[in-house]
Amino acid sequence: MNLTDRLCSPAYAKGVNIFLTLARNHSRGIEGIRCPCRECRNMFFLPIFEVESHLFIKGINPNYTHWIFHGEEETRSFNDDDDDSVADYADEYIDDMNHLLDVIQSGTFVDVLQDHANPLPTGGSIPHPPPSSSFDQLLEDARRPLFYGCTNFSKLSFIVNLLRIKTLGGWSIKSLICYLTCCGLLFLMLNCQSYEESRSLERSLSFNYYKIHACPNDCILFWKKNADLNECPICKASRWVPNTHKARLIPQKVLRHFPLKPRLQHPFMFAKIAGDMRWHKEQRPIDEANMRHPADSKSWKRFDEEHSWFAQDARNVRLGMASDGFNPFNNMAKPYSIWPVTLVPYNLSPWLCMKDQFFMISHIIPGLKSAGNDIDVYLQPLLDELFEFWEHGVPTYDASTKETFMLHVALMWTINDFPAYENLFGWSTKGKLACPSCNEGTDSNWLKYGRKHCYMGHVEMEKTFVQW
Repeated sequence: MNLTDRLCSPAYAKGVNIFLTLARNHSRGIEGIRCPCRECRNMFFLPIFEVESHLFIKGINPNYTHWIFHGEEETRSFNDDDDDSVADYADEYIDDMNHLLDVIQSGTFVDVLQDHANPLPTGGSIPHPPPSSSFDQLLEDARRPLFYGCTNFSKLSFIVNLLRIKTLGGWSIKSLICYLTCCGLLFLMLNCQSYEESRSLERSLSFNYYKIHACPNDCILFWKKNADLNECPICKASRWVPNTHKARLIPQKVLRHFPLKPRLQHPFMFAKIAGDMRWHKEQRPIDEANMRHPADSKSWKRFDEEHSWFAQDARNVRLGMASDGFNPFNNMAKPYSIWPVTLVPYNLSPWLCMKDQFFMISHIIPGLKSAGNDIDVYLQPLLDELFEFWEHGVPTYDASTKETFMLHVALMWTINDFPAYENLFGWSTKGKLACPSCNEGTDSNWLKYGRKHCYMGHVEMEKTFVQW
């Protein structure tokens, strides 16, 4: 693969023949295979003879060392310090229902479970705790085998794994309902024959979200003191879609808020993950010459110096917040922009903190267009939670030490492109002072005919755009 003389090298020609033979056997009669050349990069299906010419003329992609698209089995490698694969985390995090419920039953998480078992009423008031029978039913579902003689799954673990497969496989709700219909006999035994009944079991573990109505013009949230209003006090826009029946009012815009408290408490309920949440302080190799983790950065160290009380407990969580808009319909002809707000815990090692199972969705901001500078309106529930974590802390059970501690959280960084940086940070990224680092020292030039500023020769702006 690394030979430069591709046209005259017998070794390269032999390697191409071996590769094409493997790919031809793996194709199983399908016309064309993925072309792994430097330009196609396995994105296009081409006839084998055309793939052969590409390999000789353009060369194979040097990063394609495991031929997973052409018959070679995919292998994953992780850091030597990590004894178990990251996939084990996902299995442990979901399948160990008995341990999860034992921790909850111990008393530390009963209040948390009760506070989040029912969806938040529209408007944002505090939910009332459900009756104790809700948790008793959850325990019964966790202890009851899927069917007589089954030792691998309980009713609860089977439902949670089924919903997990739906998420990982990208199933639609309709396809899942069709599957439940085909397996009607099985779900008849489970006394759970609908998708909503299946979701109710998952919500009992506090994996739910709250709906908060918003002004259609992004002025306010109908939340807290504004929960009972029917129109925006600023722009006077109606909270409800016009011409709807009074018995079933439909809100014009709805924010989905995923509570941060249970999502930060759950990782500490498992001893291994709770230990890894202290990795940045107890297991991170110190390398003064290179930055291998955010804990090696100057801002992290300066934060520790200014807030030594926070740094004393390695379990306190440092978060990064990422937000950007996208079109969910995969069609730019439909002008719709939805903004997810995602939180990432930086306490974990680099090979874990960016894995899907540790991503935490905080908000899903809807709208026909970007919220723009009004995004701070939608971030109010998150700010309230972060303030509570910072000022007071939240009682959290640590399974690795078998003790309860006060968990504090700090939002360290935001992760976004330059336009979103303007909305989140509040700094105008256009005009003479576009560079947030240089401020008045920004080297800008006005283009007379282009009617805009350019920053040619401005070193800091060039570095910023290269990084993004």
